Amino acid sequence: MDMEQAVEAKRVKDANARLHGYYFEDLEEGMEDAYAKTITDADVITFAGISGDTNPVHLNHEFASETMFEGQIAHGMLTASFISTVIGTKLPGPGCIYVAQNLRFKGPVKVGDTVTAVCTVTKKVPEKRLIEMDTICSVAGKAVLEGQATILVPARPEELI
Repeated sequence: MDMEQAVEAKRVKDANARLHGYYFEDLEEGMEDAYAKTITDADVITFAGISGDTNPVHLNHEFASETMFEGQIAHGMLTASFISTVIGTKLPGPGCIYVAQNLRFKGPVKVGDTVTAVCTVTKKVPEKRLIEMDTICSVAGKAVLEGQATILVPARPEELI
């Protein structure tokens, strides 16, 4: 490898290090982060197209108005995806791997609602570099989804210690 290639390799490595989220050693119980998004009709339609879930409770106003929700609701998994947004982009962030998630849906989300997903580190498992997190999505302060996630978090590389 010549000098120019070595400099370019270091530049790429440094850029990748800046993109990385928290390392296992950086995390502590109680740390939390959040993401909020206002649900639009386009979000629901796009999610239906991507997921294949075209249940009319999500897409047909007349059908949905005759259900217990009295109107269209967003997909529960669309709401749950905001947990993945927190985990994959904020805490612990890029570089982590989702291992498990359980979910309990507690209420509907409708177009126009702002969903706030909050993830909180509740436990570290050092021997496996896993963390456990409480995951909650709420609308106007009321929980619409609750669960727990298990995340594999990389250790800090030796060259960064």
